[in-house]
Amino acid sequence: MTLTPTQFVPEASKEDEVPAIGATIESRRHQIFPRLTDAEVRRLHRFGTVRTYHNGVRVLEAGHTTFGMVVVLAGRIAINRYDGLGNSAFITEHGPGEFTAEVSQLAGRPSLVNATAVGEVEALVISPENLRALVIAEAELGERIVRALILRRVNLLEVGSGGPVLVGPHGHPRLFHLQSFLTSNGHPHTILDPQEDAQARTLCEYYQPTADDWPLVVCPDGSVKKNPSNADIGRCLGMLPELDPSKVWDVIVVGAGPAGLATSVYAGSEGLSVLALEQRAYGGQAAASARIENYLGFPTGISGGALAGRAFVQAQKFGVEVAVPAAAARLLCDTWPLRVELADGSCVQGRTVVLSCGARYRRPALANIKQFEGRGIYYWASRIEANLCRSEEVILVGGGNSAGQAAVFLSGHAKKVHMVIRGAGLKATMSTYLIERIKATANIELHTHTEIVALEGDEDGLKQVRLRNNRTSEETDCDMGRVFLFIGADPNTDWLGDCGVDVDAQGFIRTGHDVTKAQCRAKLEQGLAPDEQPARLPLETSVPGVFAIGDVRAGSTKRVAAGVGEGAQVVSQIHAFLANLPAGA
Repeated sequence: MTLTPTQFVPEASKEDEVPAIGATIESRRHQIFPRLTDAEVRRLHRFGTVRTYHNGVRVLEAGHTTFGMVVVLAGRIAINRYDGLGNSAFITEHGPGEFTAEVSQLAGRPSLVNATAVGEVEALVISPENLRALVIAEAELGERIVRALILRRVNLLEVGSGGPVLVGPHGHPRLFHLQSFLTSNGHPHTILDPQEDAQARTLCEYYQPTADDWPLVVCPDGSVKKNPSNADIGRCLGMLPELDPSKVWDVIVVGAGPAGLATSVYAGSEGLSVLALEQRAYGGQAAASARIENYLGFPTGISGGALAGRAFVQAQKFGVEVAVPAAAARLLCDTWPLRVELADGSCVQGRTVVLSCGARYRRPALANIKQFEGRGIYYWASRIEANLCRSEEVILVGGGNSAGQAAVFLSGHAKKVHMVIRGAGLKATMSTYLIERIKATANIELHTHTEIVALEGDEDGLKQVRLRNNRTSEETDCDMGRVFLFIGADPNTDWLGDCGVDVDAQGFIRTGHDVTKAQCRAKLEQGLAPDEQPARLPLETSVPGVFAIGDVRAGSTKRVAAGVGEGAQVVSQIHAFLANLPAGA
C-alpha cells in the first residue's frame, strides 16, 4: 500500500533546512562535493549522454530513480534528502563540474535523494555500468569520485536521514532487529516512536497496527510495510535485486564475509561475472569486531565494519552483483550448470560455486534464550548495542579474539563488563595484545570456570542472569539485563546435503588433498581398493567446480587475513577449472 506523504507531514516541516554535512566531516566538504575541471569533464563525455532538464523538473526521485551519475554542465541541481513520509531537507546545490551520486549508484540502486533542476540544466548522464567503467579507466579521477560517493553515504548515516523510516514502540525487539540489519549493511534510516513523534502517531492512527504489525516501515518510495522481513526491506531498498534464473554466472559466492568479498573483488577485477549471496549483512562475523589490530597495513587498527565496507564498495566497483539478504537453502549439482536454490524458492546458476558461508552463532543450551534475543541477548557489539547499555553492568560470554575486542569496546560504554569463560584463562584462546588490554581496563572483570545456567525476565526483556562456578558449584543471581554471546560458531553446512559435499566430523568442508585422503580411507574401511582419484585443486571440494574458503573450510586458520588470502587464492583455481571445461560449457 502507498500513502500520500502530505497526509503525514505538518505543513511547516515539508522543506525545513538542516545542516547539509555532519559535524565530524564538515572539514572534508571539498572531498564530498568536489568540482571537476573543464578538462576532467571533457574526459567523462565518452561515458555518458548529454540531456537537458527544464526548471523544476525532478532529475532524480528518491526510492524510484536508478542511475549512475549526473554531471552538471550548465545550470544548477538542488539536492534534498527525502523520506517516504514526505519530509524533505536541503543538502546542497550542484553547479557546473559537480555531480550527483553516492555508493548505491555503483550498483544502480534507487536514489536516496531528490534532485531538482534549478533553471535550465544541461547534464551528462552516466549509467551505472559506465560509472564503473569510468572509475576503473580513469584511475586518479575515479579515486576522487569513489571517495566522494563513500563520504556522501557516511554523511547520510551520520545525520540519520534518508532511506526507510522505522516506526514502533521504543525497545520493541523487532524494531531492534531491523535497525541492526540496516546498520550492519551501512544503510541510512530513521526511527520514530509514536509516543514521542506526531508524524509517527498520525501514521499509526491511519494504519491501526496490531501487536503483530510492529514495526511499520515506510520505504523511500512511500509504500508502508507491516512487520516486514529483512528480505522485504532488502527489496524495497534495492539491496535484494531480482535475479535472472536463466543467467549463468562464472562464479556464485555464497557468503560475503572477508573471504567471500575477497573472492568477489579479485574475480570481478579479472573479468569474471560474479554473484555474491549474503544471508544477513556483508562482512559476516568479522564485521562485528570493534577493532582489528593485527591486520596487515593498519597499524592503528580498523573496525571490522569499516574493513568490510571498503571491500563491499570495491566489489561493486568491479561489477559484482551482491544480493542481501539472500540465504542459500540448497546446492544442486545433479545437472550442469551448478544451481543454488535460495530460501524463497528461486534458483541461480553458476559454472563454479565458492562456499564462504562461514558459521552460525552458537546458543547456550538455555530453554528461553530465543525469548530474549534483541531484548537482552545479543550476538554483536556494535554502537547500537553499546548505546543500550550505557551506565549498566553487562555480561559478555566468550574467550576468543572477537570476545576480547567486544569487551574492550563495550567497556567504553558500560559501567562494567563481566567477562565469563568456562576455562581457566584466556591465554590459549586470545591474542596476547588483547589479554594485556583487558587486564589494563579497570571496568572489565574476568570470571573463570563460570557459565550461564538460567535466564529470567518478562515481556519487556531480560532481567536476571544466573551464573554457576563449575569448580565450586556455587550459583549466583545477577540483576543484569544485557548479555553478549561470543562463544564460537558451528559451520553453516547443513544445506549442502543434496549435493554431497564432503565434510568432516565437525561439519567443516574438506578440500584438496583432504578430500582424496577421506575418500581413500572410506574405501579401505569398506575393504575395497582405493580408486585412483583425479587431481583436485587445493581449495576444491569433493564436487567438481565447488570450492570452499574461510572459516567453513576444514583446517583453515580462523583469522580475517587468512580468509582474505584464501579468497584471493581461489580465483586462480577457478580460472584453472573454467579453462578445462568443454567449449561452450
